[in-house]
Amino acid sequence: MSFSVETRSGLLERFLQYVQIDTGSCDDSPSAPSTERQLDLSRLLYNQLKELGIKDVFLSEFGVVYATIESNVDKPCPTIGFCAHVDTAPDVPTGPVRPRVIENYDGSDIVLGDSGKTIAFSENSELAHAVGKTIIVTDGTTLLGGDDKTGVAVMMEMAKFLLDNPDFPHGTIRLCFSVDEEIGRGADHIELDRFKCDFAYTLDSEGTNGIDVETFSADMAIVTFHGVNIHPSIGKGKLVNAIKGVSAFIDLLPKDGVSPETTENREPFVHPVDISGNCEKTVVRLILRAFDTPQLAVFADWLKELAAKAIEPFPGMKADVETVFQYRNMGDGLRERPEAVDRACNALAKLGRTAIRQIVRGGTDGSRLTEMGLPTPNLTAGSHNPHAVVEWANLDEMLETLEWSLEIVRE
Repeated sequence: MSFSVETRSGLLERFLQYVQIDTGSCDDSPSAPSTERQLDLSRLLYNQLKELGIKDVFLSEFGVVYATIESNVDKPCPTIGFCAHVDTAPDVPTGPVRPRVIENYDGSDIVLGDSGKTIAFSENSELAHAVGKTIIVTDGTTLLGGDDKTGVAVMMEMAKFLLDNPDFPHGTIRLCFSVDEEIGRGADHIELDRFKCDFAYTLDSEGTNGIDVETFSADMAIVTFHGVNIHPSIGKGKLVNAIKGVSAFIDLLPKDGVSPETTENREPFVHPVDISGNCEKTVVRLILRAFDTPQLAVFADWLKELAAKAIEPFPGMKADVETVFQYRNMGDGLRERPEAVDRACNALAKLGRTAIRQIVRGGTDGSRLTEMGLPTPNLTAGSHNPHAVVEWANLDEMLETLEWSLEIVRE
């Protein structure tokens, strides 16, 4: 399938427009969506879908956008869904994003403005596949937002292509643009009665030709240390400093294993991501990740043991451990209902390409959706180095995902 110059330029224009809208989510916010700024993009997508001529478009009170492209064939077909998230990760600055387009990338190191940051060719193996292609980078001060605005842009351009080409055969297609995926709440407000399809795909990952068929199972552990605060001038024998309890607890975590910086492939990990508090009360949050779900309970028990050991030198200190469910390995559901994976692999084969079945050391909205009964593997969508100021995206890989998505619905 070949695309016109207008499709290529349109996809790039959409992506650049979307990444310049700051949509960072916020883990500490109880609202839904967690940040008002996500609605800026949700409202734009709603209006653009209406302008394309799609009649069934809906923006929920939580900022989730749904759209339906009706079937144009007169035989029974499965209803296929596509999903991408509008929010970006709050780990590093999310805006203002200043994207830079590099045409015909030459394989050199990429200096990111005056930030002092560089994307080194020798340290980024994916750049070898980008030589001669069009890539988009930041100025090194913020995220790019390719996670997941590559997916958002591809879905929108797919909708435009289908509306502009009414003879292209397809069944009913549902589109869903979610919020708060980066903080683990992406599927919380997706209404399956509205996003009603037989199976779906998230477009949310690095590279090209990859289909994620397994993700981590995930929980969060919240470990709270309770001390006793009193004025330090009279603190002897009375003051119990919760901060020291947390410090001892962190020091007990392994230095050479069970962490994201020392594991790979199917190895699980425990990862402290936030510490806050004072002498009276200090809280540390850790994410627990494992492909085998029972390992999460093992980790939780282990953390209780470490917390108990950490407070032993501090009489009067208490500690408690709470675990919070996040998501489960999509592989469990996809093995029972493999049709979404099979269809995607068959479609890519018809394009002369081979699908790479992958495991992903993270999660997607598809993890939760699959657990909820909607099989939803993930397709790669051309983003790279997610959650970092050295993030970049490959326009040519985005076009390949667009081609793949269209072949899936034609299949």
